[in-house]
Order: sequence, then structure tokens, then C-alpha cells
Amino acid sequence: MSAAGMVSGRAVTRMQNPAYVLPGATASVARTSEERIASVAAWREAPSFSDAERAVLQLAESVTRLADRSQESVPDALWGEVAEHFGEKELPALILTVALTDFFNRINTTIREHSGTSWG
Repeated sequence: MSAAGMVSGRAVTRMQNPAYVLPGATASVARTSEERIASVAAWREAPSFSDAERAVLQLAESVTRLADRSQESVPDALWGEVAEHFGEKELPALILTVALTDFFNRINTTIREHSGTSWG
């Protein structure tokens, strides 16, 4: 799975709240096994993630978990680690994907929209 796929749709959403999954996950996420997706919640212990994926998951978690913040949201060391794996065009795309996923998660939790359903 690509790191962008890791951040999009179901992966980050499950890390935040498994009950709320964005519909229309990317193709790379759709091809990922349910077991691997379920392991995102325990990504630090799961052996199936690459260093690049772990860096993206840490970035997504750092940006997302506002209430846990006692320091900078993205420390320089984390930014450096993510930048080792991704270029100038990929980094903004990763940040935007995390931010948009967070945005839709917050809407979905507010209106109690559960995974597998769509607005309509």
C-alpha cells in the first residue's frame, strides 16, 4: 500500500474512530486486506508496515490528536523522518489528505453518520 493510500480514507479514519469510515476509499486502500487495515489502530506494534508507512501514520496521528498535544503538533524530528521518504509534492498532499479526512470525520461524528453509509 502506498503511503498516500495509507493516509486516505479508511486507514486514518480507523485509527481515529473505527466506527466512522469515509465511503469511497482509494483503490490502494480497497485492495488492502481487512486484517492490515484493522492493524492500523496498533500500527506501532504491527509488523506489516514499512518505515515510510510508519512515518506517515505518526504524522497523521500527530496532526489529528489535538487534545493530546503538549508540544508542537509536528516536531522537527518527525517532519524530517517523513521528508526522508516523501518529496516536495507528496508532503503537502499527505497533509491535505489528513486534514480532509479529519474534516469529514468530524462532520460524520457530529451527525452520527456511520461507516458504509453515504450522505444522501
